[in-house]
Amino acid sequence: MDSLLWNEINEQPDVIRRLVADEVDLIRRLGVKLRKKPFRFIFLAARGTSDNAARYGQYLFGAVNRLPVALAAPSLFTVYHTPPALESALVIGISQSGESPDIVGVLEEARHQGAATVAITNRQDSPLARAAEHVLMIGAGEERSVAATKTYTTQLAVLAMLSMALDDRLSEDAFAPVVAWMENALKAEPEARASAERIADSDRAVVIGRGYQYCTAHEIALKIKELAGVEAEPYSTADFQHGPKAMAEAGMPAIFITIGPTFRGETASLADALRGQGARVVLIGDMETGAQSGDFKIPVALGEPEWLTPIAAVIPGQLLAFHLARARGLDPDQPRHIRKVTRTN
Repeated sequence: MDSLLWNEINEQPDVIRRLVADEVDLIRRLGVKLRKKPFRFIFLAARGTSDNAARYGQYLFGAVNRLPVALAAPSLFTVYHTPPALESALVIGISQSGESPDIVGVLEEARHQGAATVAITNRQDSPLARAAEHVLMIGAGEERSVAATKTYTTQLAVLAMLSMALDDRLSEDAFAPVVAWMENALKAEPEARASAERIADSDRAVVIGRGYQYCTAHEIALKIKELAGVEAEPYSTADFQHGPKAMAEAGMPAIFITIGPTFRGETASLADALRGQGARVVLIGDMETGAQSGDFKIPVALGEPEWLTPIAAVIPGQLLAFHLARARGLDPDQPRHIRKVTRTN
């Protein structure tokens, strides 16, 4: 297909395969260094798509490593000039380009306070890389499309490897199923295209996922906004029931990410309620959620451990957003009003 974005979506399994092979030893050694400098919590700084990777880190380090995790408010550093105390933190800045001044500012201040700092970036020579004590490269290569795809999944993979390294259990074999999951997820393109064509008349949608898939809901919603110009808002199943449920109406797409058993019953219950309000239900996942005949289904079968599944679960959503843009007469390679690199203060 003649599309930069489509090509980069399809590159992702190979990119992750190379990343793990190239970086596993470096990240394992970093884990040893970080364990020698004890920290009490993790502080994540990011913007845009990278902020959705940070949301993954919030669940990952919290559940897998049992650490308190906070997402940075960069304006505390660059506008209010009242940074929190970070001496006992591991501070991680995440940025594809490494050029956002506010994220760089967080790492500079953290390093000034004596905190351990790690940059996760696609550019070794970036300001973010220079600001950090340690640098982890995502190895995505040049991402030519404006919308981020392979840089997002590589950020997730680096975070997952770092999580394992902190507990001294990182191995290349641990990631073996992830590449297979990603290759399987790419096979859902026909269903993603069909679903996109059937909801292309809608200007608003909700994307719902919980737990490890909360970041997936945010990232898919962002891609739908960027590429298709649809007002797609992300929610957890729990938060959606605290008020936003009232906006569900006839014809509105409700896109659910349903992977694994943890929130299967809760997801099925909410999907049923939204059908009752006339919403069009789109299910991305293993389809064991009480799917009904009128639903739009984008199948992706993933396995265990659940905490690795977001690396593959986002792919059907990327494909949905790509085809939704085309169905709405837009060029997914040239989304309106946005640039590849955004510098915020």
